Amino acid sequence: MRYFTQGFAVLNRRVSQWRSGVSALRHPALNPAKLCVKLVLLLLTSTATAQNLMPLPAEMHWGQGQLGWKDALKPQLSGPTDSAVTAALGRTLVRLRRDGRNLPGTATVPLQIRYGRTGNPTSFDSEKYSLRVTPMGVLLDAPTSLGILRGLATLEQLPVRDGHHSYLPEVDIQDQPRFAWRGLSLDAARHFLPVAVIKRNLDGMAAVKLNVLHWHLTDDQGFRIESKVFPRLQQAGSTDGLFYTQDEVREVLAYAAARGIRVVPEFDVPSHTTSWIVAYPRLASNDSTYAPYRLWRTTNVAIDPTRETTYTFLDSLFTEMTALFPDPYFHVGGDENDGRNWRRTPRIVAYMRAHGMVKADGKTVDKHQLQTYFNRRVLAMLQKRGKTMIGWDEILGPDLPKEAVIQSWRGKKGLNDAAKLGHPVLLSNGYYLDLNYSAASAYAADPLPADTPLTPAEQKLVLGGEAAMWTEFADSAMVDSRIWPRAAAVAERLWSPQATSQNVADMYRRLAAVSTELATLGLRHQRTPELLLKQMAGPNNVAPLRTLAEVIEPVKEYKRHFQGYSYTTQTTLNRLVDAAPAESETARRFGTLVDSVVAAGALAPLHVPAAVRQVSALRAQLLRWEANDVLLQPLLLSNSALREYGPLSTQLTAVARVLLERLTQLQTGQAASPAWLAAARATLDAAQAPAGQAELAVLKAGRKLLGS
Repeated sequence: MRYFTQGFAVLNRRVSQWRSGVSALRHPALNPAKLCVKLVLLLLTSTATAQNLMPLPAEMHWGQGQLGWKDALKPQLSGPTDSAVTAALGRTLVRLRRDGRNLPGTATVPLQIRYGRTGNPTSFDSEKYSLRVTPMGVLLDAPTSLGILRGLATLEQLPVRDGHHSYLPEVDIQDQPRFAWRGLSLDAARHFLPVAVIKRNLDGMAAVKLNVLHWHLTDDQGFRIESKVFPRLQQAGSTDGLFYTQDEVREVLAYAAARGIRVVPEFDVPSHTTSWIVAYPRLASNDSTYAPYRLWRTTNVAIDPTRETTYTFLDSLFTEMTALFPDPYFHVGGDENDGRNWRRTPRIVAYMRAHGMVKADGKTVDKHQLQTYFNRRVLAMLQKRGKTMIGWDEILGPDLPKEAVIQSWRGKKGLNDAAKLGHPVLLSNGYYLDLNYSAASAYAADPLPADTPLTPAEQKLVLGGEAAMWTEFADSAMVDSRIWPRAAAVAERLWSPQATSQNVADMYRRLAAVSTELATLGLRHQRTPELLLKQMAGPNNVAPLRTLAEVIEPVKEYKRHFQGYSYTTQTTLNRLVDAAPAESETARRFGTLVDSVVAAGALAPLHVPAAVRQVSALRAQLLRWEANDVLLQPLLLSNSALREYGPLSTQLTAVARVLLERLTQLQTGQAASPAWLAAARATLDAAQAPAGQAELAVLKAGRKLLGS
């Protein structure tokens, strides 16, 4: 223990010297905050090979020493008994392979864990921690057990590979989250997600310090949770009859709590309720009857907010569900109700007129006023049970009580407007993972950007944000690959200091390492797409199919609905578009290589050594793509399910040939003729057309190489 203490004393002196140096930079003409951030980023850059942490901690200082692979960690806990800490510590030691088992001749060093009290995630308790690693041992210190859980997650990311083994680098970390609310919204209503899927995604969330599971349990296509009061909700509301029993819900709640993650349920009302009305027609706004809904588009069906029996029903249901979910927050949706179901029902129109729910002209009924009335009634129900209501930004209105939390999915304006009206707010806009945008795109979205129009008081109302995974095009098999690893970029944006967004390239470097870590935890984002490719290839060589799959992406946003293929709740998601990555890492690296070649060509001849290596790598990639179509066509012709992707394969070869010619021109200093450039651009334009709801992801980089 003496050596352990001495090691920390040395490290403390180094940290003090470093902090003193930062203090010395404080001068009236300088901005100390910016200088500190720049110094931290400089330290990160200088030690990039020694860390793959994500999210980045608030402060780090790296030493020169290391904790060797033969040193097993011996826990020493100081704090109140907490089963979550004990279990997390056990998982960490196993994952680090430093629990001393099966390692003959190992030495033991202390892993000292100190915390003051048991943390409660539902109370926004502190997640702050400090972590110090020296050659003498490890010290993890936090005000609460939640901070210990976050620090252990960081410790698991620290090992650096050294041959067949790994070591822990010497480091001092001071860390705390930027935002208290860092969530992942999982849609289990459209495609049911079994408990095992939820659990492994909770493990992924814990690894990157996300702390809220927003569980979307009901929608038009299904009511996915057992109600003992209204059992037909889960029995009749969907075509597959799949739902979570209340015991399974408790199992998930316990699993999440053990990882410091809170669970907020969503029961979407008044729209997105076809499954409710199928089970209980008395909730309907009109006299129509409905069958279980099989399509994905919004039905524009809403329950009737003018009948007292509707509120009696909701009161009974919410009494049951608020007792099941202990979190003080309760999400009621409120999105995408265009009011047509109400405006087309004479009885409801008469009610709106009788209660003055009309627009400024005094004649046109105003559905928003009726929905606000509905929201106020629901809010009162929830407040009576000690819950805080959350709703999507459509529920916002001047008459909505300020206690309601607004979650903005349509844009920053909704967040800013809500905060200016005094509402707590969450951001999901920019974090919709199902839209298939890049990790960099999500990384750039910020609940509080530098140019925020909010005052300091209004900024305090910004709780944080949530990544969102809607499951029209992601079932239980493929959902991991649509969430991870991009959700880790959102996690960093919500945890780490704002300045970390300046280094997107380093974010991607660390994202690759985190993706590997997540796979070791049981996430199937890497494994399942590969299995699907092998299934499609059958006895044939899967490599050519993989080469094509690596450079295509599903079309963005919700364009899959409008490209000649009809999707229903029974559609099996087993086509090439489903195996393709949401963001092609191969295409991204190709783009980075193109950028370096173009930059090198602008600054120096391409025959200098560094440029030669870049050009060589670029040419090798293009030659591989050029040759792939010949190898892949026999499989495409023999497999009817793959035939629709033939155009993408052919276009990839055509694009590769054009870019190979351009590369030769750049290497030889030959100027491209206007006619050649026009033909080359036409080739890339033709390759832009999607096929099978997928598109080539390399065209943007290709245009850069052409100079356009």
